[in-house]
Amino acid sequence: MSIVDLSGYDPLLIDKASRIQMLVLDVDGVLTDGRLYFDNQGNEMKAFCTRDGLGMRALQLHNIGLALITGRQSGIVSHRAAQLGVKHVYQGRTDKLNAFNELLSDTGVDEQHICYAGDDWIDIPVLDRVGLAVTVPDADKLVKSRAHWVTSRDGGNGAVREICDLILAAQGLDQHVLDGIVNQ
Repeated sequence: MSIVDLSGYDPLLIDKASRIQMLVLDVDGVLTDGRLYFDNQGNEMKAFCTRDGLGMRALQLHNIGLALITGRQSGIVSHRAAQLGVKHVYQGRTDKLNAFNELLSDTGVDEQHICYAGDDWIDIPVLDRVGLAVTVPDADKLVKSRAHWVTSRDGGNGAVREICDLILAAQGLDQHVLDGIVNQ
């Protein structure tokens, strides 16, 4: 039994999500709201959604890998990735397809078993290659036209959790995750 109601989803989308072995995320605009925050000393700050983190951990519990590919370099991203146990982090990579190819080589996961979420033009080469291409509602319209699915929630505000929930439900794992949390 699934706790996520998949009845309103396209069956092709559910089929694609059922095959996912790894979720790869852009950071700015997907894992965060895309805005850059700086204090008076020039220190960068980012806000992450805790619900996204719980979804990402749930994927890992079921051996669904995680990776981050971001065009910017940030210690904050390194810190958040370490908190979540994300082993594959590619920062400062504006050529995201090159980073993606390295990820494929590093992990051995087939590109058709990868879900990638991105929101801007530099994400398109990867979105065009993966088994499940996802974006967020405020993404560039060209990116939206290339995606298999657009989340209902914005980046940094639960979009990643939506993706995780879809993958878990499509694979029949969402109830198991909830049971594990409730029955601790």
